[in-house]
Amino acid sequence: MTTSTELAKIVELLVGGTALGFWDVGPFDNDDAADFAGDLDAAPADARMEMVGRALDRVVTADDDVDMWHIPKAVAAAALIAAQCAGGEATCSNYGPSTPMPQFPNSLKELAIDALDSVLAASPWRAANWNDVSQGEQWRRNIIALRNVLDPPQREALFEV
Repeated sequence: MTTSTELAKIVELLVGGTALGFWDVGPFDNDDAADFAGDLDAAPADARMEMVGRALDRVVTADDDVDMWHIPKAVAAAALIAAQCAGGEATCSNYGPSTPMPQFPNSLKELAIDALDSVLAASPWRAANWNDVSQGEQWRRNIIALRNVLDPPQREALFEV
């Protein structure tokens, strides 16, 4: 079985450092996530929650190495859940789903946090998707920001009340 690191190197060799289908660093700014959004739009309303959960679960339950083809869908799914959280931004991308999403339960929020942790750990994959290193770093910052919406960092009190 080929690991995501090996696949990233193959993709880099084939397309000169930029994976096909990535045009920007947002959660829906790639072919896989845009296709996922289209699939959500085409699906019956009662199937959307399961589709989002499945996209996250594929990344979380990966045995050793996260399959690089599941990462964009997991990030998109996490963005949909984060959009329903305090501080979350609506997924207004032209490539995101246009149909309303169901209200996601806390269990999917927790799964999204775990999925984003797995995505952040898959750094060789991330590096292979953009010619410009700063784009890869901006993508990483976007993933961290999504994670922080789902699980806000705890602030220490400056003094006790």
